[in-house]
Amino acid sequence: MTGSSPSFPPTTLPAFLELCAGQWMGLRSQFSTSPTPETAPPDSSTSGPGDDDAWHSSERGDVVVSFEPSRSPATLGSLLVTAPTGTSQRLVFQVDGRLSEEEGNAGTEAQAPLLGHWQLWTDGSLELSGERGGRQWKERIWFTKPNLRLRSSVEHNADDSAASASFCSEIRRVSAA
Repeated sequence: MTGSSPSFPPTTLPAFLELCAGQWMGLRSQFSTSPTPETAPPDSSTSGPGDDDAWHSSERGDVVVSFEPSRSPATLGSLLVTAPTGTSQRLVFQVDGRLSEEEGNAGTEAQAPLLGHWQLWTDGSLELSGERGGRQWKERIWFTKPNLRLRSSVEHNADDSAASASFCSEIRRVSAA
């Protein structure tokens, strides 16, 4: 977090995005209504028909988030999110509520393909929504304290049945003064 002490929770999208910047140590739990190779735990190949744990998995990892202020009047800024796997994704927040994405550092905000929409709620939480691969998804991000961020997501199939969900709690890594 940079600058003077902003109000908490943030009341504007740029303030929310700036609060997201940092290195986050997280624990993510994923849940699936029907395990697939993408959502099943890594050791699910050894699971038997009676295995009750095949519907969920948990993993730890560090996520690095960088905030970049707007480079054009059509945007409010962007976040560069680097996952524990090392892959990066740039999320560009447009003034009209659209959310675009870029892979890595390439491209410009104006060229980013549409990912979905964003909405900052009065409770200080940010909701992202969109469609990918015929599935509808929603993610909600909120802070309980400036250094504790929570994220939940739900994905629905085309027939509106639940496909998967996840919950992530993240603690900002801070260095001692």
